[in-house]
Amino acid sequence: MTQRVALYLQDKHDIQYELEIAKYAEERGFSEIWQADTRLARDCIVMMSALLTATKRLRYGSGVLPIWTRNPAVIAASWSTMWELGGLVDGESRVMLGLGAWWEPIASRVGVNRVKPMKAMRENVEAIRQLFTMEEVSYQGEFVTLDRVKLDVAFGDRSPRNIPIYIGATGDKMLEMAGELCDGVVLNYVVSVDYIKKAVGLVEKGAQKVGKTLTDIDRPELLVCCLSDEDPAAAMAEGKKLVAYYLATEPHIMKASGVSEELLEKVQAIMSWPATEEDYIKASKVIPDDVVRELMAVGTSDECRKKVREYVDAGVTCPILYPMMDDIKPVVDAFADGF
Repeated sequence: MTQRVALYLQDKHDIQYELEIAKYAEERGFSEIWQADTRLARDCIVMMSALLTATKRLRYGSGVLPIWTRNPAVIAASWSTMWELGGLVDGESRVMLGLGAWWEPIASRVGVNRVKPMKAMRENVEAIRQLFTMEEVSYQGEFVTLDRVKLDVAFGDRSPRNIPIYIGATGDKMLEMAGELCDGVVLNYVVSVDYIKKAVGLVEKGAQKVGKTLTDIDRPELLVCCLSDEDPAAAMAEGKKLVAYYLATEPHIMKASGVSEELLEKVQAIMSWPATEEDYIKASKVIPDDVVRELMAVGTSDECRKKVREYVDAGVTCPILYPMMDDIKPVVDAFADGF
């Protein structure tokens, strides 16, 4: 497989099943898995650790860890531990650190005030990168304070941790900052190809600020894949439910892709967060098929491969496929031999 391709695991599938799928994806040549740290469902560190021990070659990234939920020194220690657990493949870390600014309404409901997310993100990235050198770090910021802190590995490997850092970015300023500060950006899902083209341009603009080029910045993208050769209509229905969820709870992502205000209002009148399965089904009925096709890979294997290729052609370096159907294997099989 020459084109990198990955899976995105959230909490839709049973954990033991996901461990088996990781082994299968590794056998079929997938390059990596990105594990969600979503809502208050599954913790990405626990899942990444389990997946590392179940496989030998696959790389794993957090897609993405909220910066507000852990101290940057603790984040660095957690990833250092997983770096040791996974070992290196061809000299590269098997773990990647994807950071995000979290989202509403969950942040405020657990007492987090996401003030100045750009500044907070910059400080976290800078501090964690310094800690990965295994040297003593002092850092004084508005959100991050480190006073002569280092990763206190007393008996193990004390060499620098070559762990790449990514920002999960959607907005213009965060995309640009990811290009400036990071090894990569995790581009969001349920967005259009045109949005990705614009996003890649902003990442490149940020990279150029510090003398880098676009090729220096990895650009994986979460990409929903509702695939069924046996029942494409069921795949479309599943895709509509996810679009309904994002219209109701993360309208900024929908607006970034040009979804109409009228459709946003229709869905938000039907459901909010948290929502029941009945809410999803009811809201999905007002979503046109063409909106779903604009925002994700949906339908047969051929249709999904064609759509994913559009995102790669727009600048995505690694599609991170989020399988929405109960059976993940058809997605692995559809993309294992290239697209």
